[in-house]
Formats: sequence, structure tokens, C-alpha cells
Amino acid sequence: MNVTFDRDGSIGYVTLNRPEKRNALNSEMLAQLNKILSDVSKDESIKVVILRGSGGNFCSGHDLSELLKDPMEVKRHFELCGAVMHSIRGLPQPVIAEVEGYAVAGGCQLVAVCDLAVASEDAKFGLPGIKLGVFCFTPVVFVSRNVSVKRAFELAITGEMIDAKTALDWGLVNRVVPKDRLEKSTKELAEKIARFSFESISSGKRFFYNQLEMNEFNALAYGINTISLHSASKSAREKIRSFLEKR
Repeated sequence: MNVTFDRDGSIGYVTLNRPEKRNALNSEMLAQLNKILSDVSKDESIKVVILRGSGGNFCSGHDLSELLKDPMEVKRHFELCGAVMHSIRGLPQPVIAEVEGYAVAGGCQLVAVCDLAVASEDAKFGLPGIKLGVFCFTPVVFVSRNVSVKRAFELAITGEMIDAKTALDWGLVNRVVPKDRLEKSTKELAEKIARFSFESISSGKRFFYNQLEMNEFNALAYGINTISLHSASKSAREKIRSFLEKR
């Protein structure tokens, strides 16, 4: 399998598994990834997902051989990638990118679409497509929504790489840790989230991304309606009562 799934309690681990190609994304791999995400979305016992790569790299982008196919096949490949982006963003569970080595082009896009990201100090990020004559059209969509417009355009128009510290400063990742602490630090972040109820986590993720598309007062009205509905749930009322009664 080019993508594998494991779990540790309420944490699911999705691993890109083409180490000989630095986990470059081909259509078969994207189809497997989308299937795994679909299965995870239906399992409420999984509260957080960690997305990682095998062999010391996160993902080197799209397998370039896919771009040499007939244009309609190329389009289908990128539509499949788009379906994966939809799946990650629509997943009830937060997805944390665990990044080491290269996260470039489509790999950088994966980091950007994930809800959170932890990177090792050796991680490298970039949108180098322009160096091969193909601007990183699809990756820049999500990267430009993580970092400032000028930063994103600089990445895409120069094709230059940035290191993990720069990615942290620009807002592409949440934290940077030594390589030997990457797995532990990512899991610690996942465990902080997994303490909470599935209902709270999933409704919070859904609300967060929906309100980003609204103006602030429409978002506020949406928040008022949402909290009114969710505060009426049995689990929320029990947790509020236990807090007030110091149980």
C-alpha cells in the first residue's frame, strides 16, 4: 500500500508510503488516501488524525510522470487531489501534519490544508513548480490562505525553498521541534485535542472553517445560533454542570 493507516487509542495515523519517491503523489496513492479518509470520517472513536510521510520526508509533491499524460488524465489526477483536499478539510477530526524533510509543491499544499502542523528543524517547504515550467497553480491556493499574499506569491514565483523556522514565522506551521522529538511532540498536540468529546471537536472544526467565509457580523450571528444549539446537548450540559459543581 502506498498509504497506510494505524491507530493508537483515539489518534489515527495516516502515512504516505512511497519513500523511494519521497512520497510523491500519484493517482493510485491519492485514491488510497481518499478512501482511508472516508473510512476515518465515519469512525467517531478516532478524534484526531496525524498525517505523515515515511522514509524521512513528508511529501515531495506530485509524481511528475502524472503531468506527462494526456491532458484529460492530468485533469483527472488533479481532480482526485482536489477530492483529497475536500476530504481533509471536511473530515470531522482535526488533521495534524507531522512534517520532516521535504514538503514541496503538492506536499506543501497538504501541510497548508491540514488544520495544524508540527515540523522538525530539518523540514523544507516550497512551491518550486515554476522551475519546471509549471507554476504551482493548485498548491498556492491553500498556501496563500495560510501565509500572507506576498509571502505566498514569493514562494510560487521564485520557486525558492524556506526552512522550518521561516515556515513558522510565516504561519505555515504551528511549531518547530528537534527531529528526534517530532513524533512525540505531534502526538502530545494530538492528545491535547483528543481529551475532548467528538461532538465538540467536530462541530468546532466545521464552524471554524464555515465562519471564515463570512463577514464578521454574519459569522457572529452564525456563532450565536451554533452555540445555542450545542449548549442544549446532553453531553455539553453534563460537562457544564460538573464544572459548576466542581466534580
